[in-house]
Amino acid sequence: MNNDSQNYQTQPGQTFIINQQVNEKNGVGTAGFVLAIFGVILGWVPVIGWILWLLGLILSIVGVTRNPKGLAIAGLVISLIGIILLIAVFGAILGGAALLG
Repeated sequence: MNNDSQNYQTQPGQTFIINQQVNEKNGVGTAGFVLAIFGVILGWVPVIGWILWLLGLILSIVGVTRNPKGLAIAGLVISLIGIILLIAVFGAILGGAALLG
């Protein structure tokens, strides 16, 4: 019984090329994404939400300059939506206070 796999492994002069994929990670973009989500969720908490939002925005902007960009872009969009929500909420509060005053 002749095993071809043994003959294949013992033949001299064979070259094996192994292509390994490099998994690129963007830790700054991921951190920006997570902080942006927490910033939007905790945006109603006066100081903590704003700090989280600002850090998420800054880290997402830095993360967009690196590869892969997916979570960094998502964090940037969420941060921009968060600032629009903050402006709208504070505008409504100030507008309501002006009507009462």
